[in-house]
Amino acid sequence: MTKCFRLRRATAAAGSLLCLVALAACRESGSDFDVSQQVGPDPVLPAPISSLVPDLEVAEVVGWKEGQTPSVPDGLKISAYARDLAHPRTVHTLPNGDVLVVQSRTPPGKPVSRPKDLIRGWIMSYAQGGDGGSKKSNLITLLRDTNRDGTVDERHDLLTDLTSPFGVAWSDDTLYVAAADAILAYPYRLGDTRIAAQPHVLTPLPGGPINHHWTKDLALSPDRRFLYASVGSNSNIAERGLEAEKGRAAIWQVDRQTGASRVYASGLRNPNGLTVHPQTGELWAVVNERDELGPNLVPDYMTSVKEGAFYGWPWSYYGNHVDARVHPPRPDMVQQTIAPDYALGSHVAALGMTFALNSALPEAYRNGAFVGQHGSWNRSSFTGYKVVYIPFENGSPAGKARDVVTGFLEGDQARGRPVGVGIDGTGALLIADDSGDTVWRVAAADGSTTPEPVGTDQTTVGTTGSGRRGAVAPRNTSPPQMDIAPAVLPPGPRLGQTPEQEQ
Repeated sequence: MTKCFRLRRATAAAGSLLCLVALAACRESGSDFDVSQQVGPDPVLPAPISSLVPDLEVAEVVGWKEGQTPSVPDGLKISAYARDLAHPRTVHTLPNGDVLVVQSRTPPGKPVSRPKDLIRGWIMSYAQGGDGGSKKSNLITLLRDTNRDGTVDERHDLLTDLTSPFGVAWSDDTLYVAAADAILAYPYRLGDTRIAAQPHVLTPLPGGPINHHWTKDLALSPDRRFLYASVGSNSNIAERGLEAEKGRAAIWQVDRQTGASRVYASGLRNPNGLTVHPQTGELWAVVNERDELGPNLVPDYMTSVKEGAFYGWPWSYYGNHVDARVHPPRPDMVQQTIAPDYALGSHVAALGMTFALNSALPEAYRNGAFVGQHGSWNRSSFTGYKVVYIPFENGSPAGKARDVVTGFLEGDQARGRPVGVGIDGTGALLIADDSGDTVWRVAAADGSTTPEPVGTDQTTVGTTGSGRRGAVAPRNTSPPQMDIAPAVLPPGPRLGQTPEQEQ
């Protein structure tokens, strides 16, 4: 069956580009592949498919009408926690129960080197939907539920005019913000509703001018000594050259006191959703894998992040499956590759992850992880556009992922697209919907709440394992891929801020 890509509200100026998109999208899908085979620890991987133009099918974002909400199973209830936001991407709960909503947009100025880059960029802007970019974004908003009834009573813009922020963390009266090019450290006491002080740059991170995967997430180590920061690749499969990938496709470990940084794990094409397991102290992430190998390759995944480990990008995927497009080949790197823990399906675009052990949700959702799936574009049929739950046992995935929050997609139209997920100060699940400009709250239908707030950065780690409290992580003894080098602080305006702020 032939599926034709339909774009509404197209302008005459975009006509020639739409023709190229139509060539890509109006193609025979030629597959009855069961996508459920790619969810779990041992996914089915079909043969790769190469084509001049990749599979494209993008949902038109139409937004939420009055009274509409996503759908949840029996035993749960969903409501809008905050509306009228400006592209919310992540949520983070402070120890006092205040919720930070990070809102951001793609940094401008990324160069276009291939015709398909132009197509993809236009597709991504079309799929953004929401307010079409009219609202001022790149800010962090504080939401306060003063009586813990699940309703926001106060709303304050804590920080504005940032450079595409994404991850945040808090410890010792310091708020850390991962902008597109640096980790910034702001003095911040719990309860304050604004930050007037200028930050200092804890460490620069690989940024422009390309900055292909610009989202930088953060997590705090259990001993609170380190920050972990995710840095995505600068390309799909290193087609811009390995020099452009230095310090990228990796998770960094950064000393909070000195800013000293090193690569903690590498070969991760676009890691996000950094979170520490509350019992084991292990770092986990979700990772967006490579495109243009067909609609059913490569599965995005969720994995524990091992110190010094190499996960394959760009030379191989899902363990030692060689990507023949990458030159020169590196069999030595392929041999080092370890497979991730759990596949989530190809092109679901997993961007957010949180553990539910400290939540007040029903027992069926109390020992596992929620994952926000932003939704596919490199497929001839849709996948993702939902929040799933993966049960855990003994600190590891143990069962099939099940849909929990759906209804973002209806036919070929998207009402919203989930990104970051987290647990609020009452123990309910929060979902940042960047295209619906809303944060959704999913709570137990019986109104259960936690006795007190549990912040995103708070953990209850056991007494064994390398993540135990007070432990100092050992140095990485194996060299990271591609001669990775730390970023260098350039001259000019302070990283993470606009030139206007510097003035």
